[in-house]
Amino acid sequence: MTSQHDWADMVWTDPEGGRVILHGTLPTVVFPNAMRPRDHWHGLALLDAPDIVDLWVQEEKDEAESQGINLTHGLLSGGAFGKYLEGINELDDIQGGRFPDPEPRRLQRNADRHERPVFFIEPLADDEDWSDYLTQEAKAVSHWRKLLGMVRVTKRWKRFVKAHLFRAQPPPKGQSTDLSSASVLAGAWWDMCEWLSNPLLHQRRDERYAARIRGALASLREDHGDDATLLVALHMPQRHGMLEALSGHPRPEEISSTPTDTVGMEEE
Repeated sequence: MTSQHDWADMVWTDPEGGRVILHGTLPTVVFPNAMRPRDHWHGLALLDAPDIVDLWVQEEKDEAESQGINLTHGLLSGGAFGKYLEGINELDDIQGGRFPDPEPRRLQRNADRHERPVFFIEPLADDEDWSDYLTQEAKAVSHWRKLLGMVRVTKRWKRFVKAHLFRAQPPPKGQSTDLSSASVLAGAWWDMCEWLSNPLLHQRRDERYAARIRGALASLREDHGDDATLLVALHMPQRHGMLEALSGHPRPEEISSTPTDTVGMEEE
């Protein structure tokens, strides 16, 4: 298996036709042009609910009024994401700590501009199965052992970072080595988030996501046949879990694209 820190996009071919490109991003980090998706794609999938776009718009308004306000809030929030942002903020040769999350937002705006469908993979809260999943996850996260473990968040964070240091990969040719450092930090952040839950819930989440991704691809096949290509923007550490879930061929779940209508916004 390839490393979690490999930079190349992962591609999964659906036996029913079409393909899925898993494009890994680093939270709050702006990718250089050379690292942005080069393949042609017909639709975009985001592992979020539709209201993420409203959040992005609000973050843009907040940044216009007070530049860096979202980063400051993130740093003060503590926890795994706060630790991640602390590390990103110390890297001088990359554009990090940007809000809204630059790469997913840029791709969503690009899809709007070119009238490509956008699929939001996270089910809505009124979905019974997903509501039950969220309830079980909340119980796992709030277990007393996990709450006690968070008291030693700095020690646990350092252990996760150290583990990823040994698996880090050099950045693509011509790019700053700070990207590798950012990849290590992202891996540690994701491990911390996953540690708070449990493997059975991880599998349940990824299988549901995979079913909806296959449903999105099926929707694209109606217009593009076997050439249909779905670009999935997700965090780099998520890619292997999603590829494994797709490889299990879950039954496609019907899903419709959602208009996001931010065409008027300039692309970064």
